[in-house]
Amino acid sequence: MSTRDPRPTQRLVAELTEAISRGDQPGLRPGDQFPTTSAFAAQHGISPQTASKVIQLLKGAGLLSGAAGGKTWVRVPPVTAKRDTQRYLDEKARAALVDAAERGALGVSEYDTGIAIDALHHDGVEVDVVDPPGDVATVLRLAPGDKVRQVIYERRHQELAGLSRSISYVPYELIKGNPDLLNPKLLARWPGGMMNQLRTVDIEAGEIVDHVTAAAPTAEETRDYDIPPGVPLLHVRKVTFDTTGRPVEVADIPLPADRVELVFRTPLPRWS
Repeated sequence: MSTRDPRPTQRLVAELTEAISRGDQPGLRPGDQFPTTSAFAAQHGISPQTASKVIQLLKGAGLLSGAAGGKTWVRVPPVTAKRDTQRYLDEKARAALVDAAERGALGVSEYDTGIAIDALHHDGVEVDVVDPPGDVATVLRLAPGDKVRQVIYERRHQELAGLSRSISYVPYELIKGNPDLLNPKLLARWPGGMMNQLRTVDIEAGEIVDHVTAAAPTAEETRDYDIPPGVPLLHVRKVTFDTTGRPVEVADIPLPADRVELVFRTPLPRWS
């Protein structure tokens, strides 16, 4: 009578799901490298085909990370983010505060994830003055030859965790009078965020419009943001207008759909 397990795939997926969820077993903790397909097959006495299927199922469940043919590791759980439009009202109020420490007490990281910026594993800023992408030039109503200040923000809450990234574009003519607004060290921890940056050049934000679309991630996006198979990428395009209705900033913010909640608030005027 055969004692061979008739359902090794289901059994291993269930066992490993439980072990990874506990996070207390060496080799199955977040960030640990997972065995190769051949080593995993030998370890459990299964065929390479079955081993590959188990690994793919665990990737699909968001428990393992890594592109096919490369290294695989136990996925570092992503941080759930909540983008609530109430933040824009709070940010504008804080941007006008005189005390820089008080202005800087809450920022994007704290608002979205509750993680203090000093607790992040990686916090990077790149600044350049460039020709704008065509769609950005259209939104900002720029003339041919106009430049933008491009700022790329990248953050990672733990080593091997997926990145969070945003790209901000502001017409260079609007901010060139304040050289601090081109300094990456200052922009990395700017107290009061974008609204205070604009305030330093006498621009008051009057309206923010978020455009949200979704698409399948590219291979590069899947790798950078650590997106499980089948999860779409939300693309938030935030457009800031000043009090005259002039567009003064475009920010592109990609958000994997497995770790974000979007909350839209619409204040309604009273009838009387």
